[in-house]
Amino acid sequence: MKFFKLPDLGEGLQEAEIVSWAVAVGDTVAADQVLLTVETAKALVDIPSPQAGTIAHLFGRPGDVVHIGEPLLEFAGEQADASTTVVGTMREAAAAAPDRERFIIGSPQRARGERPAATPAIRSLAARLGVDLAAVPPSGPGGTVTSHDVEAAARLDDRLGKPEALRGVRRAMAQNMERAQREVAQATLFDEVDIQRWPADADITLRLIIAIARACRQEPSLNAWYDGQQRSRRLLQAVDLGIAVDTAEGLFVPVLRNVGERAADDLTAGLARLKADVRARTIPPQELLNPGITLSNYGTLSGRFGTPIVVPPTVAIIGAGSIYDAVVPWQGAPAIHPLLPLSLSFDHRCVTGAEAARFMAALKDALQQAAAG
Repeated sequence: MKFFKLPDLGEGLQEAEIVSWAVAVGDTVAADQVLLTVETAKALVDIPSPQAGTIAHLFGRPGDVVHIGEPLLEFAGEQADASTTVVGTMREAAAAAPDRERFIIGSPQRARGERPAATPAIRSLAARLGVDLAAVPPSGPGGTVTSHDVEAAARLDDRLGKPEALRGVRRAMAQNMERAQREVAQATLFDEVDIQRWPADADITLRLIIAIARACRQEPSLNAWYDGQQRSRRLLQAVDLGIAVDTAEGLFVPVLRNVGERAADDLTAGLARLKADVRARTIPPQELLNPGITLSNYGTLSGRFGTPIVVPPTVAIIGAGSIYDAVVPWQGAPAIHPLLPLSLSFDHRCVTGAEAARFMAALKDALQQAAAG
């Protein structure tokens, strides 16, 4: 047998979730024929066959997560490679395990964490009640699951329904937020800008993009990556702006490259293309990676101020809230002007409060200009 393993998909991606198989055991495939679709870095990727041959075995099912170098399938009639023993052992373990406790092929861990500690009787009780032991908080000695734990979980499932594991985009979002919570010393500044001089048909997102690029030129410390382990900072030359896009599947953050050197029309067209590719799920993985700074324009939905989350290695994210009318002093008299709320979250490990304040001042100044270009 010859094993075809998950290839390096580029851009530092380490794992992928199987979405669907395009082949089955016994199928004869041609070179470059699509074998399966995986989701990685929030994009769907079709993986082609490296050769012609007959499928002898498929590793993993839709929803399973595999890592680079782990087997996806076996071709029949080929010489065994060095991973045969390890893969064969893992395949036997997966076949013997119940569906709720299956392992990721090629990994010593299950798809949803470590195997819970429980006696055979407790495992039998969980199976009879339809309870996933991996989701049961243990209360017994040494972290073991008890019959009380299983019965309480069964009652909760009956009352609220069974928990749904996060998949795809939402799973990636959860991982990013957990990492941010662990690593980042986040602080947030709040301010608002008077946009009275904007024309009625102003493109809000375009103006924010251009203003962020100008602010990065004046205060470059927020367009940076920070390595917490090495305690090193890398200031970035180009302003590659991640722009949060909400979809039914979850949050995507495509990256609009080099925004400081592009004309307004080019930025508008580039952003429209990224959003269209996100919604069609055809965006290449590299277009979702390595922003230098991020914009979340949540005000198009609701909310004035927020605390958008900084995701490492970036050090800053700008939140734009809902525009509202307020009474302001204007030429010695009160007047009603539209105000744009701004929130700037930054990683206080490497960005000072003064640097963040200077960036906010530069951002406000750019936004108050009468023209977008």
